[in-house]
Amino acid sequence: MTLEKPLVLDVDGTFLRTDMLLENLWAGLGVAPVQTIAACLRHFRTPARLKAELAAIAPLRTDLLPVNAEVAELALQSRLAGREVVLASASDRSLVARLAADYGLSERYFASDGVTNLKGAAKAGALVDAYGEGGFDYAGNAAVDMPIWERAENALVVGHVPSARALSASGHNVVELPGGWAARSLLKAMRPHQWVKNVLLLLPLLASHRFDLATLLPILWGIAAFSLAASTIYVANDLLDLEADRLHPTKCRRPFASGAVPIGVGMAAMTGIGAAALLIAALLSPAFLLVTLLYMALSLAYSLKLKRMRWVDITMLATLYTIRVVAGAAAAAVGVSIYMLIFVFPIFLTLGCVKRITELSRATGNERLPGRGYGRGDLGDLRNVAWIGVVGALVIFLLYSVSDQAVALYPTTWILWVAMIPMAAWMVRMVTLAWNGRQDYDPIVFALRDPLGLGLLMLTLSLMFWAARLWQQWFG
Repeated sequence: MTLEKPLVLDVDGTFLRTDMLLENLWAGLGVAPVQTIAACLRHFRTPARLKAELAAIAPLRTDLLPVNAEVAELALQSRLAGREVVLASASDRSLVARLAADYGLSERYFASDGVTNLKGAAKAGALVDAYGEGGFDYAGNAAVDMPIWERAENALVVGHVPSARALSASGHNVVELPGGWAARSLLKAMRPHQWVKNVLLLLPLLASHRFDLATLLPILWGIAAFSLAASTIYVANDLLDLEADRLHPTKCRRPFASGAVPIGVGMAAMTGIGAAALLIAALLSPAFLLVTLLYMALSLAYSLKLKRMRWVDITMLATLYTIRVVAGAAAAAVGVSIYMLIFVFPIFLTLGCVKRITELSRATGNERLPGRGYGRGDLGDLRNVAWIGVVGALVIFLLYSVSDQAVALYPTTWILWVAMIPMAAWMVRMVTLAWNGRQDYDPIVFALRDPLGLGLLMLTLSLMFWAARLWQQWFG
């Protein structure tokens, strides 16, 4: 038995780069949202009981939780030197015990037990009872750890804790360890590169041939609102998908899954940008506000449940893309043709299949995709549905080209038929690239970065402008 004093590590934000209570909350919302919300309402005044109940609703894979590399290395070196390394946390004891076992730490641990919330002064008292005054070193990351640092021999401060400066002034030995998070990581979690998908709001403007500033400006504000609304859902989706993302070869690097951004920060950001999105939407028009609310509600339902249901998920993806088109019409107060909605839906259905085909084509095993209902055995069916979407879109466009509305907007009908050639080539290219695993995980983002694909789309639009004789209107 070593004579060295034990090294006691806080868990949330210290040994781990995450918070197990919030991990449990979002895991519970993903698997049993009603039960989780009920538990929060029932026990919000008794945190120890709440932690125990949430831990029972959605047990965590503690071996997947992101660790603070510097603190983990310190724990490893201490163990190799024969020193006892003990976890002391306000998280529930079932989780702390499992975490200690995962990393070969001491079987002795300190944690909340469903009655006592082991935090601050309560944790300090438990440690002093066990080891005596100054009989341990303690690593923590927050002002609530001050009572413990004051009674430890050495205070290990993880990250920036301004109140910990008083420890040095009072004669305590303070060791600072890296911690915290960067604003750029939070921005990455908002996925600004995905905002490009909201150019779909411009489709009603293009279809109605309304290119005046009075039509364009509200759509640009609508794109801003939808971008913020989408980021709100992206953050929520990442928080609901923490375990699935950690099992994914690339998504494991996402800010919340990797611990680069604390879950609490993500929740605050989600609330702020969601409120900003709804404020902009309300200022535009009641109709646009309703469409934005519908988009956010369906997106949340997709994140909570629908994305795990085979075939329902790609239908929902197509619906969410189509809602962007409706939003553009609502923002600019222009009409949206039923032909347009019927035409774009099968295209978006194809792109939904493309997204799943890409994931399966790039998967390394035969198991189902984490958090999704598809396995490699579904590749053939997904490709067949994608081809149905391609054919359906082309047939609908052909029927539209001979409608009264199309004849009024596009006097040169045969050029519309020519435009179907690059249009078909683009869709075939998207499906083929996905089948060969050469697509990005998001087909819309890929399409807007693919030079050859963009060329095909621009050729299609140019032919449609020619058919509409817009060149004559613009250039006389």
